[in-house]
Amino acid sequence: MSLQEKVTAAFQEQFGTPPPVLVRAPGRVNLIGEHTDYNDGFVLPMAIDREIWLALRPRDDEQVLVHSLDFGETAVFHLNNLQNTKAGWSEYLKGVAWALQENGYALRGWEGILAGNVPKGAGLSSSAALELVTARAFQQVSGFAWDAAQMAKLSQLAENKWVGMNCGIMDQMISAAGQAGHALLIDCRSLETQSVPLPPTLDGSETAVVILDTTTRRGLVDSAYNERRQQCEAAAEFFGVQALRDVSIAEFLEEADNLAPLTRKRAKHVITENLRTLNAAKAMQNADAMLLGQLMNESHISMSDDFEITNNELNVMVTAAQAQPGCFGARMTGGGFGGCAVALVHGEQVEEFVTAVSQQYQQQTDLIPKIYVCQPSDGASVINP
Repeated sequence: MSLQEKVTAAFQEQFGTPPPVLVRAPGRVNLIGEHTDYNDGFVLPMAIDREIWLALRPRDDEQVLVHSLDFGETAVFHLNNLQNTKAGWSEYLKGVAWALQENGYALRGWEGILAGNVPKGAGLSSSAALELVTARAFQQVSGFAWDAAQMAKLSQLAENKWVGMNCGIMDQMISAAGQAGHALLIDCRSLETQSVPLPPTLDGSETAVVILDTTTRRGLVDSAYNERRQQCEAAAEFFGVQALRDVSIAEFLEEADNLAPLTRKRAKHVITENLRTLNAAKAMQNADAMLLGQLMNESHISMSDDFEITNNELNVMVTAAQAQPGCFGARMTGGGFGGCAVALVHGEQVEEFVTAVSQQYQQQTDLIPKIYVCQPSDGASVINP
């Protein structure tokens, strides 16, 4: 049973009528451009066909009532009396309602059924999908115009200020504005976006994006993340610029020896990663899967050697993926220190790829990976019931 059928059936059962409104929003994977976002740089994420669905109908009493099939819980809150009770998943919904109202949107209440298949904790942005599906729900019942960039910003505000997670804009932006068949080049300074198609293979076959979950999770890495940010800020200050995206490769090479060794390595990753991300977008426009794969491979080396955010399991996974005949390239994706890698694979060799990588990873780590074959999907959208 599809998620659409699941939420529709559950809505019919609970409310005795088919849902008049159906909305969905996707998770995401970042193809390339890691730790560039807070350096005002470029990222190249793709919305994936793992998503959150919501079947709903409007209410007239400024109340939101939503039942999560995944958690087996019902959340109820009043739009005129929003309170942060640290209640888990429902705080994302409350946070979006708060951010919308703070920015002048008049909201109407609704009731509905929620379900998703974005793996939680794997770094595939289940939280952004939940925020954007909520924004879509409010837009549908309250009747305001949908502006993807604005909804992404307000969803980010909800996560930063209401939930208390200091994320960048990438996750919300791709969940709001994704396009089927394409990735999205995002300029994290201007929020300008450019849609780029997933490249075909030389023989004209489709390529697939395969997410490789090491099933290792980031431990207490907040301190390591903050440390990386500080090192990048120190490098930007050294160069006298607002952010590292303003430093060219030539400028970096000219001054590299004058930087402290660790700061130099961190800056080198960010500056070269921005260039790789822009080149990856060009490779996709030129239907060059080989070059995109090569840039992904180079990105992984940079994150391992210069930014030092991989772990043993990520390195094992990426090496196993890169060794397969159907693989164009692979790299870790996300914050690092665990989580997922991403690979670009020949569409007709996906099954063999998944089997071989799974076996090799298991043999070398004694861990069972989770592997998701994905296609790029549309951002938050309304579906006719």
